[in-house]
Amino acid sequence: MSKLNGAQIVVESLLKENVEVIFGYQGGAVLPLFDALYDAPIKFILVRHEQGAAHAADGYARSTGKVGVCIATSGPGATNLVTGIATAYMDSIPMIALTGQVPTAMIGNDAFQEADITGITRPITKHNYLVKEVNELAKTIKEAFHIARTGRPGPVLIDLPKDVSTGMAEFKYPTEVRMRSYNPTYFGHPGQIKRAAAAIATTSRPVIYAGGGVISSGAAAELKELAEKTNIPVTMTLLGLGGFPGDHALSLGMLGMHGTKYANYAISESDLIIAVGARFDDRVTGKVDEFAPHAKIIHIDIDPAAISKNIEVDIPIVGDVGNVLRELNKLVKPGDTAAWLAKIEEWKKKHPLTYQKEGELKPQYVVEQIYEVTKGEAIITTEVGQNQMWAAQFYKYLKPRTFLSSGGLGTMGYGFPAAIGAQAGHPEAVVFDIAGDGSFQMNIQELATAVQYKLPVNIAILNNRYLGMVRQWQELFFKKRYAQTDISVAPDFVKVAEAYGAEGILITKEEEVRPALQQAVASSKPVVMDFRIAREENVFPMVPAGAALTQMIEGMA
Repeated sequence: MSKLNGAQIVVESLLKENVEVIFGYQGGAVLPLFDALYDAPIKFILVRHEQGAAHAADGYARSTGKVGVCIATSGPGATNLVTGIATAYMDSIPMIALTGQVPTAMIGNDAFQEADITGITRPITKHNYLVKEVNELAKTIKEAFHIARTGRPGPVLIDLPKDVSTGMAEFKYPTEVRMRSYNPTYFGHPGQIKRAAAAIATTSRPVIYAGGGVISSGAAAELKELAEKTNIPVTMTLLGLGGFPGDHALSLGMLGMHGTKYANYAISESDLIIAVGARFDDRVTGKVDEFAPHAKIIHIDIDPAAISKNIEVDIPIVGDVGNVLRELNKLVKPGDTAAWLAKIEEWKKKHPLTYQKEGELKPQYVVEQIYEVTKGEAIITTEVGQNQMWAAQFYKYLKPRTFLSSGGLGTMGYGFPAAIGAQAGHPEAVVFDIAGDGSFQMNIQELATAVQYKLPVNIAILNNRYLGMVRQWQELFFKKRYAQTDISVAPDFVKVAEAYGAEGILITKEEEVRPALQQAVASSKPVVMDFRIAREENVFPMVPAGAALTQMIEGMA
């Protein structure tokens, strides 16, 4: 058997894992790997900053369900990936990050562009490897993909010293992975599933609380079957949006800090919560000891560490969400929830999501029009802040993997490169990044990437010339002392777009919104839409940090 060098082994291994797209940036320590990739049948997308590579790989993974792959060189290239890796880790996104490293003999000597990236990323990766022997490469890559995509998904980093990339070895790719210490539980305990079915049968005010685990498990159909079979309303976390159709009669939309009032009321008055692939984070629970005070809680999750981590659970079921729901659906029977659904319907009529429509251009209107123009068929990414919450509230997500957002880490600068990744994974799809003017400027350089690779991403900037969500908190809780949140000194986004070879449109009036969106969707180029919205528009309803879900602020006094 002929021998390959380490870089060639990496490429052959990636092909064995059916990798079709890689996002990355060149550098000295990864020169052999890029040379090996030069003739490989893998599409390589050269970003303009390594953070963009990690977010693009993340967006590709979230939208396709495949493992996203990114590459950076040693030292600063590797450390520039860190924010993107942490973003993926917090939201359980499968990713492989390949980093170059100085030769093994120079590790620990403060060599040029050396950084201990395995040490740095240990708390923010599911697992990581420093490969010291070329003979270990193929086995390492096989394990890394297995770990990234199985159990609770997550990012895995592989650090490649330059002499490992140039060393020679026979290429033998393992057919299976055996790791004694890593055996995720895929099937729930039958006894606990029976207990859950019995609890559902005797409840009168149940709520399903669905998280991102529904989407990563591919269990949207099973969740819908459970809801319809039992007539139980469904509320979703930010990352769970799309896991249940947003236009369904049983949908309560999002819960938590900026969730709907009726979702938060339903959770607070429920007698049974069925948590499915969700982790009870603080943006959902509000004040923990007042969260769902009357409810028994069933929690279905593949990660045993998530059970009772934040909220004490009555019926824990560890297993893959799809497998557990399939077994549960065989046992459950329709409950008597008519009175409960009638009460929720009253809340929906009394407290709908709404906003003051007069005056300046409103961001909620822009999001509503994006939904109308795309008929709910687009893939939406967001940045972080007010733009993220308006996108979550006013666009109805009908299918899984159509809403991509940084939930756990809350990463500004995520949405645009994530949209590039989603567009690369779905060339025929309409992709929108709903952005803030502050967030978009954090990775604005990726306009060059979108133009170079002919990725017609639509960027809708909800431009209020503020760091909007922080300004909102300053208005509500710091007596309008807007300390360092005014970013009115900003570039002309239309000219910036044109300078990069994209299209730019300025929108200042309501009647200009729809024509601009239609022009963008019809364009074959990336389009930057600068929507000049009301500067001090706020996101409501809002549960103040640390307050109970029932203590929502509905608007300014």
